[in-house]
Amino acid sequence: MKLKDIADRLQLQVEGNGEVEISGVNSLERAGPGELSFLANRKYTPLLKTTRAGAVMVSKDFAPVQLPAIRCDDPYLAFAKALEFFYQPPAPPPGVHPTAVIASSARIGPNASIGPYVVIEEDVEIGANAVLRSHVVIYRGAKIGDDFYAHSHAVVREYCQIGSRVILQNGAIIGADGFGFAKQSDGSHYKMAQSGVAVIEDDVEVQALSCVDRATVGETRVRRGAKLDNLVQVGHASEVGENSILCAQVGLAGSSRLGKNVLLAGQVGVAGHLTLGDNVLATAQTGIPHDVPANTMVSGYPAMENKLWLKCAAVFSKLPEIYETVRALQVRLKKDQE
Repeated sequence: MKLKDIADRLQLQVEGNGEVEISGVNSLERAGPGELSFLANRKYTPLLKTTRAGAVMVSKDFAPVQLPAIRCDDPYLAFAKALEFFYQPPAPPPGVHPTAVIASSARIGPNASIGPYVVIEEDVEIGANAVLRSHVVIYRGAKIGDDFYAHSHAVVREYCQIGSRVILQNGAIIGADGFGFAKQSDGSHYKMAQSGVAVIEDDVEVQALSCVDRATVGETRVRRGAKLDNLVQVGHASEVGENSILCAQVGLAGSSRLGKNVLLAGQVGVAGHLTLGDNVLATAQTGIPHDVPANTMVSGYPAMENKLWLKCAAVFSKLPEIYETVRALQVRLKKDQE
């Protein structure tokens, strides 16, 4: 495919030789002469001098480059779209594998692909174009929209609700029991029935081995467009707002409330019954024990405004030196007082 053809399909402009043949896409470090790359983070600008890429995507305001280029508002987004011109994941065969077990009361829309050893229980409803890979299990009464894609070993528990265009990666579990126990007088723990459900709205992706627990009563809800990375825990009765992103190993304790466009970086922990406003950003390993207002960036534990945390972190490594200075001043003051 010629570079100009890629630009035309993306409705973008070529700078330089648009006749360059592009056979694939790759990073700046690994790209060869027939491959298209991109520069989204300007700290990697020096790589433009050493890359062997045949062409590159750069922002419209970036300095002139020696390579043929496609200019765009967002090189990362444009590259993501160009990637689809060269790679599509293998499509599973249509139809139902003979080893699948499907209850007679289940209703499945047209154009489904049901893989080996899939189990679909009673009164399940699934919309059109569903793909269920091997060993997927859908419990009784679950309701699922169109274009559902569940990778191997994903599970949707009883009576949970899933919208359209939802993707569950391998081992994702929607609607497992919430962590609810009442302590008894003898010190043992009485398991509380988890009578609520988990609700996943349209265009959500839940990645590998992540869990969205059902509520004890009511519901746990992940709103439209949210993305949950690997090993994320959404506790019972929590709510994840629209287009929010929870990165790897994030944990939300029960009844957490996240607004729209929240971004929690890796290993962020949120204590239960808290509210994070719209557009909150928490950097990696932040521990959040209190509500966070909208449009705030927080870091550290306990979570504090990011700029304050950066100052504290800069001082932390100097604490031994500061301690010795203070101790010497205390000794001198004591001698002066004597």
